[in-house]
Amino acid sequence: MKEVWIIDSVRTPRGLGKKDKGALSNIHPQRLLSTVLSALESRNNLKTKDVDDVIAGCAMQLGQQSQCIARMAALDAGWDNDATGVSVDRFCGSGLTAINLGVMGIMSGQQDLVVAGGVESMSYALTQKLMPIQDSGILHLRDLHPIAHQGVCADVIATKDNIKREELDALAVESQRRAAQAIEKGYFNKSLIPVYHEDGTLALDKKEFPRPSTSLKSLEQLDPAFTKLVEMPLDEAGTTYKKLVQQAYPGFEIEHKHHAGTSSGIVDGAAAVLLASPEYAKKNGLIPRAKVRAVANAGAEPELMLTAPMPATEKCLEKASLKISDIDLFEVNEAFAVVPLKYMRDLDVDPAKVNVNGGAMALGHPIGATGAILLGTLLDELERQQKTYGLVTLCTGGGQAPAMIIERM
Repeated sequence: MKEVWIIDSVRTPRGLGKKDKGALSNIHPQRLLSTVLSALESRNNLKTKDVDDVIAGCAMQLGQQSQCIARMAALDAGWDNDATGVSVDRFCGSGLTAINLGVMGIMSGQQDLVVAGGVESMSYALTQKLMPIQDSGILHLRDLHPIAHQGVCADVIATKDNIKREELDALAVESQRRAAQAIEKGYFNKSLIPVYHEDGTLALDKKEFPRPSTSLKSLEQLDPAFTKLVEMPLDEAGTTYKKLVQQAYPGFEIEHKHHAGTSSGIVDGAAAVLLASPEYAKKNGLIPRAKVRAVANAGAEPELMLTAPMPATEKCLEKASLKISDIDLFEVNEAFAVVPLKYMRDLDVDPAKVNVNGGAMALGHPIGATGAILLGTLLDELERQQKTYGLVTLCTGGGQAPAMIIERM
């Protein structure tokens, strides 16, 4: 198989995902994505005619985010008509999955230049009408796999693993502290691309979600987020998330521990990564920043939803012929505090290596873009610390996880 080089990575700031309140909430998601595509082009003197494909993750492909936003964003960026596009959905893992597909295209020898990443305007998508729970397909699947809401699953895992709320809160405070430090010291500046309105005025050039004043005391005041949701009827038969949990785990009683501070933030954003074969890069003067050592996907219990990053990591390490101790830095998406906490415990990972510049609890989680954002964050930090190996992974809906290991060059 061919080597795959990572040439560059860029991302927009993450704006509050609140309609008419967040700085990016009135920017079309197509424009968010075209903003990072344009940045990759200008930063690397990219010949867009040579781009074999633009692959974009987007978890909620409806309305403004439908109609193959990858292709439309490439056209919106003024790219050559030869640069095709395709959109993919693996829930929270969509952005990293898009990059993994680009990696596999180059590894196979069928492609030489791929741009991959993701976009999500959550302020828009969360206002749209979703598929009703009475849909026969959903009801049939629910009989096979009684899958609860992801926040409820987070509480189920914390209960099953006897993880205390105080531990979850402490991790959230640390995420905020690390993010505040990274912002203050400019660790994100290399890859952060400002977003502008149609009239050329600035929309956003910095992170909008972090709450650096967060403390253990302030988090103690927050009520658990999913106590009411777990009891809400989902259909005319009176099915609830609690009943679904007990269908999967008879007699199980949930201890509700997660709240707004220990859950990922709802934000808007986009990110993209430039991938090339060594042959193409050398011929066209593209300087590599890292190479991809391995990619992998893994599945786990859909009823728990959030536990697949561990088997995905183990699978990826095996493909790369590396051990967990070889990895210098990890980016494990903070969908909920329990995810990285369980990850570190189960795999015996040093917390000092995980999400060193904060995570989604502090910075937000624009679903389809997050995987690409995390990869870029990892690459920047490997360079800053002059470390060698980094691993990124995310839990996703349906109990899945993509993973990737990169090596700084």
